Amino acid sequence: MSDSRELSAELAADAASDASETSAAPAFDTAVLKFNADGLIPAVVQDVESLQVLMLGWMDAEAVRRSATSGRATYWSRSRQEYWRKGDTSGHIQEVVAMHYDCDADTILLTVKQTGAACHTGSRSCFDDRVIPVTTQAQETQAGEK
Repeated sequence: MSDSRELSAELAADAASDASETSAAPAFDTAVLKFNADGLIPAVVQDVESLQVLMLGWMDAEAVRRSATSGRATYWSRSRQEYWRKGDTSGHIQEVVAMHYDCDADTILLTVKQTGAACHTGSRSCFDDRVIPVTTQAQETQAGEK
């Protein structure tokens, strides 16, 4: 049985495709999620095969519902103030494989099958080559020992 925090995109898709199904999969109650003051929750997006973090998007309750029931990742555009389904204009589709929320219920993790680039710049990931150098006390001590 799946974790109680898993959002059931797979069950909803199975129920919709099974004509002999007599009842739909239970809907996920987004009331358990903690949305910010703007009614949004961050969604970390991860590739199902490589486990690479692809991007961060924002969702409201409706975007969560759409993503869980359609099998396609849908986000809320803060700049355009509208929904956008990933890949509708670019062709870079995100097929939702699983959705989870964290222990504080304030972040969603989408596991997706990514077609093409996830980043609007054309990169596979929004986190490809922008690095913040990290130097810790342990690293400095190791460097001094050499």
